[in-house]
Amino acid sequence: MKQYHIQTLTAALLLVLAGTFISCTSSRKAVKSQEVNTVVRQQLTPEQQRKYEYFFLEATRMRAQNEYDAAFELYKRCLEIDPNAPSALYEISQYYQHLGQPELGLESLKRAATYAPNNYWYSQALASFYQQQEKTDESIALLESMVVRFPAKQEPLFALMELYGKQQNYEKMISTLNRIENAIGKNEQISLEKFRIYLQMKDDKKAFEEIDNLVKEYPLDMRYLTVQGDVYLQNGKKEEAYEIYKKALAREPNNPLAQISLATYYDAINEKELYYQQLDTILLNKEVGTDLKLSLMRQFIVGDAQSRKDSTEIISMFERLIEQDSEDTEIPMLYTQYLISKKMEDQTVPVLEHILSLDPTNTAARMTLLGTAIRKNDYAWVIRICKTGTEVSPETIEFYFYLGIAYYQEKQYEEALATYTEALQHVTDQTDKAVISDFYSMIGDIQHTRKQMKEAYAAYDSALVYNPSNIGALNNYAYYLSLERRDLDRAEEMSYKTVKAEPNNSTYLDTYAWILFEKGDYVQARLFIDDALKSDAEASDVIIEHAGDIYFMNGDVDGAVKLWLQAKEKGSESKTLEQKIKKKKYIPDEN
Repeated sequence: MKQYHIQTLTAALLLVLAGTFISCTSSRKAVKSQEVNTVVRQQLTPEQQRKYEYFFLEATRMRAQNEYDAAFELYKRCLEIDPNAPSALYEISQYYQHLGQPELGLESLKRAATYAPNNYWYSQALASFYQQQEKTDESIALLESMVVRFPAKQEPLFALMELYGKQQNYEKMISTLNRIENAIGKNEQISLEKFRIYLQMKDDKKAFEEIDNLVKEYPLDMRYLTVQGDVYLQNGKKEEAYEIYKKALAREPNNPLAQISLATYYDAINEKELYYQQLDTILLNKEVGTDLKLSLMRQFIVGDAQSRKDSTEIISMFERLIEQDSEDTEIPMLYTQYLISKKMEDQTVPVLEHILSLDPTNTAARMTLLGTAIRKNDYAWVIRICKTGTEVSPETIEFYFYLGIAYYQEKQYEEALATYTEALQHVTDQTDKAVISDFYSMIGDIQHTRKQMKEAYAAYDSALVYNPSNIGALNNYAYYLSLERRDLDRAEEMSYKTVKAEPNNSTYLDTYAWILFEKGDYVQARLFIDDALKSDAEASDVIIEHAGDIYFMNGDVDGAVKLWLQAKEKGSESKTLEQKIKKKKYIPDEN
């Protein structure tokens, strides 16, 4: 809700008005500065003037080259020629301040302002110096003289407002605000600040007259009329505020500020039904901005019971808002979040597709829709979502990741390989190295499926360069080496890392057991294959057949045949399984 905080600091007012002052005064013709007491300076001879100008320009050049010591000495030479030269006094004052000699800096700056009374910047610098030194009285006196000498400059009035505010000198603050108002005309910020000050002065009559005068000044601007109502409401005059709001809405029924203020009124008098009815009116007002509508909908969402809105009502309101502004994407995104919180994931699909039809680059919407497709294991849908994602947001690596997986699951291996190859072209120094490792690991899996073992092993090597702890790459690399009965020591080393990382993973235990089997360590192999069977009651036919092979080599023929039969029931496609069962003997697969 829009509120006017009566305790607003004067400094905030000055910030708001700064742009107004500048725009209003820039077009004014500068008024000739009032003459001040002028100190007579000794006239320089032409030779002295020439030397002064030479040393001053040389000092300025040295300063520009960061040769500050040389510049300082040259400015002192200038003052030896003309001790009261304002330009040199001003410049050297900055050096004294930097050197931690504020007294000398202040004295030089005062003399510069004295000998050049019509130079605004010297006086402004002196006023700022006074404020830094907390010489409030001196600063105020100087600023008041500057207001007279430089009537086209409004900054001195800003500074005076701040200083009078620190002193809580309300009379002077009102006087200063009146001078500002005379320069730029009445406006909301000035009137509200004067209202606040009058309240501090316990002059309620003048306080409310100030707001009333603002409305009289702009009788056709409902914003000021609404401000008047807000001020009355915040200061306990509820009935007067209500009449003002009704008056504003009678003139402009769709005025957003008046509608919001009326809702604030209903909330203040605890008329909750009227309050929520008014919020509904605001939400369906086409003149109300999206940010406010989002804020109101969030209020409804935070506790349906608390907001007296059930899910059906909130959903209906979202649908009406989306229909009202079919080009907006922010409200539909909030609607999606609400539906997900209510576990209504299916209903998010048309909303997310609507968002993406308006803005295909909306990564948040696309990722949310992707999550739904993944949970449904709909790989064709995942492909459609991610393929467009890689086209409109090629920098979003996640789309390549899931697109490749979906292609792989759909046995579209060439497309999967092309996807991961393209993804690697989009990685940067900021890309997570674990993600890059996963890309290479998946390329290795694809190349193995394509029987391109040299390329597969090269990809696994790259995966382990980027992430030596990539468990998936370590396991697959080790297993495929064991199937070829090559580099078994390295395979064992890699596989052991996976078992150590996940000691209850039946797949990793099976790989390690099989490598030990290929190395002839049948006793250790049986220990690990037994762990694999215990870890997974639904072990795959491959694991069960491996167990049978290992049991046979440990002399347990009956146990081996029993396991081989189980593998057959599981649908094993092993070429030698039937012969193993028939001959009750282990027969190695041909690679």
